[in-house]
Amino acid sequence: MNPLDDYRIKDTKPRLGERWPHGGGRSWIGGEKISTTYDLVEQMFYLYVRVVKARDLPTNAVTGGCDPYVEVKLGNYKGKTQSFEKKTSPEWNQVFAFSKDKIQSSAVEVYVREKETVGRDDYLGRVEFDLNEVPTRLPPDSPLAPQWYRLEERRRVGDGRLRGEVMLAVWIGSQADEAFPEAWHSDAAAVHGDGVFSVRSKVYVSPKLWYLRVHVIEAQDVEGEDRSQPPPAVFVKGMVGNQVSKSKICPNRTANPAWNEDLLFVIAEPFEDVLVVTVESKVAPTRDEVVGRMSISMNALERRMDHRPVHSRWFNLDRFGMGDYVEGERRKGPKFSTRIHLRACLEGGYHVLDESTLYISDQRPTTRQLWKQPIGILEVGILSANGLLPMKVRDGRGSTDAYCVAKYGHKWVRTRTIVESFSPKWNEQYTWEVYDPCTVVTLGVLDNCHIAGGNGRDTRIGKVRIRLSTLETDKIYTHSYPLLVLQPSGLKKMGELQLAFRLTCISLTQIIYLYSRPLLPKMHYIQAFTISQLDRLRYEAMNIVASRLGRAEPPLRKEVVEYMLDVDSHMWSMRRSKANFFRIASFFSGLVDTSRWISQVCQWKNPITTVLVHVLLCILVCYPELILPTGFLYMFFIAVWNFRFRASHPPHMDTKMSWAEGVHPDELDEEFDTFPTSRAQDVVRMRYDRVRSVAGRIQSVVGDMATQGERFLALLSWRDPRATTIFLLFCLCAAVVLFVTPFKIVTLSVGLFLLRHPRFRSKMPSAPSSFFRRLPARADSML
Repeated sequence: MNPLDDYRIKDTKPRLGERWPHGGGRSWIGGEKISTTYDLVEQMFYLYVRVVKARDLPTNAVTGGCDPYVEVKLGNYKGKTQSFEKKTSPEWNQVFAFSKDKIQSSAVEVYVREKETVGRDDYLGRVEFDLNEVPTRLPPDSPLAPQWYRLEERRRVGDGRLRGEVMLAVWIGSQADEAFPEAWHSDAAAVHGDGVFSVRSKVYVSPKLWYLRVHVIEAQDVEGEDRSQPPPAVFVKGMVGNQVSKSKICPNRTANPAWNEDLLFVIAEPFEDVLVVTVESKVAPTRDEVVGRMSISMNALERRMDHRPVHSRWFNLDRFGMGDYVEGERRKGPKFSTRIHLRACLEGGYHVLDESTLYISDQRPTTRQLWKQPIGILEVGILSANGLLPMKVRDGRGSTDAYCVAKYGHKWVRTRTIVESFSPKWNEQYTWEVYDPCTVVTLGVLDNCHIAGGNGRDTRIGKVRIRLSTLETDKIYTHSYPLLVLQPSGLKKMGELQLAFRLTCISLTQIIYLYSRPLLPKMHYIQAFTISQLDRLRYEAMNIVASRLGRAEPPLRKEVVEYMLDVDSHMWSMRRSKANFFRIASFFSGLVDTSRWISQVCQWKNPITTVLVHVLLCILVCYPELILPTGFLYMFFIAVWNFRFRASHPPHMDTKMSWAEGVHPDELDEEFDTFPTSRAQDVVRMRYDRVRSVAGRIQSVVGDMATQGERFLALLSWRDPRATTIFLLFCLCAAVVLFVTPFKIVTLSVGLFLLRHPRFRSKMPSAPSSFFRRLPARADSML
């Protein structure tokens, strides 16, 4: 078997769709298939027990109180609610879910116990349910109504009467049940305390991000500490939270400096920070002096959806406090004489980029009023993973607690964590609205390192990207994707992830129309940002998203968000540089093959082909109106021919194209190095010399390209007077000849000359080629 086959996508045939029992009990293991919307995952059955509350529980004869809790037992699995102190009518409202695959009993028992500080917990009573009598529930049916059940074998009070009831609901359902995400699961029975919250499945929504643009126009009456000295050279600094942006230092030392620069920030709703603007002077290379300071609340800023001008305003600066404009109110008290002229607004017409445009998942602008209607629905079934490697050691043996994260647009989903399993089965299905087909959904598998309350980082297991434009509409894709991770030791396969996809199209006309529209909202082109600005803003947006999602419960931690958003994709890597170089070479290989074929035609390597090319040339010369139709028809037939060889599955990580298979260990060590570097000095020197050698070769190629361009410009620049004179005489003669000679004859003559037989050719360079190579370039003027 080829080892590369282990890195490829594999077709799978899972049993998708719903299968429900006939009447409950043991018969729920089988059943017929029923059509539902939850049809991209394999059906998993669960026994659900909802413990709502209890009433009239007996009190302890010694303490006079009751500290009750409920224990749900099914075979060897036990789940417990929290206990309440001195409450005879507690409320829990907790759901327990027991997987069908691990049921070892024919009955489920619900015990009500009293927590004892010393000794064994006291037993108050129980309720037992036969699994053959438990009803089934199929969404979208309403939830099963809980009922009161009297406790059996419960404690008798002093007068001999029996007391105590518990409200329960017991049913058989699937992972489509709305109680499934918040339920206690028997798969995670060994997890206790705060670790229970970290294993649940959750849906997250990214915060609404805005670009904040502060256009610094000018300032008035800027004075330094010593008013007898000339006005200082000042600059403007803006701060929003941890973000800092500075203008250039005004070149003129004047009391009324002007800048006309933009300071850009990323902010998120709800707004938690204020905009702080300071005017500072550079008094030393490492020290700045504050001339004035002011602040503005985000709610006081104007919001715009297009490129219309925003009203500018003057703000007074204060040396010690905040500015005089806070949420539209004027501050009272002494004001500093310096004023600053600003035009600040929240940009709602941009899409705030928090991921690379190469695999962007959303392109909508910030303002909801500019959103278009969705053009489709994306459904993703996260089935299972196979062959996962041990990620940590627990109790002396390898262990993996895997969960999956999917990100598309503003919506993030996190599956539940399957504890201590190398072949976890999630079978969870999620849905997204699609606004543009040229987007990418990203799924990552990670190892949960916070079940036992640790502070470690969740470990990467692998990632999968699916571009929606490569999916056919209304078709279900079921494949097993290899989970590949590039480590300092090399490429490693961590397992396989089984997924099911379906893209449902709402409007085919709208999809076709979108292919003619710009990729990003129009503000990105009307008032475009520079590359450096976009990189900085993307980094700030990623930090804000990671911070907000890290405050959820359970948190989606920063290392997970960084992994999903590829925050380090812009860092230098020798491996990526090689991969990109060969991508360019692969692109130009088609042109090289075409030129080689033309050369073979001219050399009469295949006389039949050359004769046919002569005939085609004559036809096109005689009927020039057929040139463009022939070209488009040729491309049409090529596309039809390639339809037979189209891919049957979406593309995945290509290890060969990525140069991840035979990469040198030192190049990997350099790729995983921190920034700034943490390696030894001799290692850094060696890598620096290697970069210099690579850059030298690139410099030579760029220099050769510049030389050819300068030779072309030298034709008319009189840098070589004799060469320019010869070219002018040639142009004059060519103009006269082409004027008096029909264009068809000229074209046919040139074509026949280029296709002439090898016996009429010379091995020496042609006169035009020799003339062009003799033209001067500016390389001789370089130092």
